[in-house]
Amino acid sequence: MDKDRISKEMEQAIRKGVFPGAVLLCAVNQEIILHESYGVADIFEKRQMRKDSIFDLASLTKPLATTMAISKLVESQKIFLDQKIGSILKEFKKTDKADITIDMLLRHTSGLPAFRKYFKKIIKNKNPRQYLRRLLVCEALENKINEKQVYSDLGFMIISWIIEKITCQRLDRFVSRKIYSPLEIDNLFFIDLKQKDETLDRYCRKIVATQQCPWRKKLLQGEVDDDNAWAVGGIEGHAGLFGDAVSIYRVCREILNALKEKPTKVLAPDVVKALVKKEKCYDMVAGFDTPSKHNSSSGKYFSKSSIGHLGFTGTSFWIDPEKSLIIIILTNRVHPLRFNDKIKKFRPVIHDLIYTRLI
Repeated sequence: MDKDRISKEMEQAIRKGVFPGAVLLCAVNQEIILHESYGVADIFEKRQMRKDSIFDLASLTKPLATTMAISKLVESQKIFLDQKIGSILKEFKKTDKADITIDMLLRHTSGLPAFRKYFKKIIKNKNPRQYLRRLLVCEALENKINEKQVYSDLGFMIISWIIEKITCQRLDRFVSRKIYSPLEIDNLFFIDLKQKDETLDRYCRKIVATQQCPWRKKLLQGEVDDDNAWAVGGIEGHAGLFGDAVSIYRVCREILNALKEKPTKVLAPDVVKALVKKEKCYDMVAGFDTPSKHNSSSGKYFSKSSIGHLGFTGTSFWIDPEKSLIIIILTNRVHPLRFNDKIKKFRPVIHDLIYTRLI
């Protein structure tokens, strides 16, 4: 195993400004074969990255929290993937979005736009989450339902609303009780901004800094980087999850076991297989991404049956069931500024190197 070559590549990326720091974890056949930290968690304090550093996971929230919660509700037949949202949320019943199914939201084929800067309106309102949901109901579709795949944060905001409606619990509490606790995971959590100080006291200097926010006028640490998630208090279906590499690995291992029909603790293999079934040759399946034919972030070697996801802050995971392989790369590439996109070229390079040198 050529761990030195991989470490040199990571250190070179830091020197080139791809990111200030990172944590890398690789596992094969349920054995962690590489788990290292590199660089710094905060360039201003020169705080060293640790293997147990906690990152703002950004859109990894979608597969690791929101999709996991949906899988439990489908398993218990509280909801169905082909169920229309108008039958669950009365607010959508008489709108053009009534016939969108949960599966379409998960697969990003709902017709909803990719992104809206809702936070600019939300922050002026006394009831931010209720106001966000009114905006979602009124949002115009950009495409016909189930005709085009457009990666959409808005769809996952609606999914978290559905989870709350069905369970009478916030997303963070439901997924912690049904997924993380049974898997003995302590370090995957949302940070409620009303209780932010308590969380920061508990995790002290383990949380990695993200951007120097130009309009919040401060360096973000322990405060979700995503503006829309921030505006509603830090907990949403598309972003808000924080965690470390080992905790992510435990969820990925459970997903891998489900895909390979090995014993699982919390996931039903038939539900997971339904989620990852490809449709219409789209790259994204329900809750996850898959390797694209050209210029995939996973590199050249991950099999077609692989699933994974990227997070805006510089985070990612990929699972290859054919090789029983999990690769987790967590970085703070948005620190101190969001506009650094050098990681796009780096991701496939490091995945290819790991695949050829370690597997």
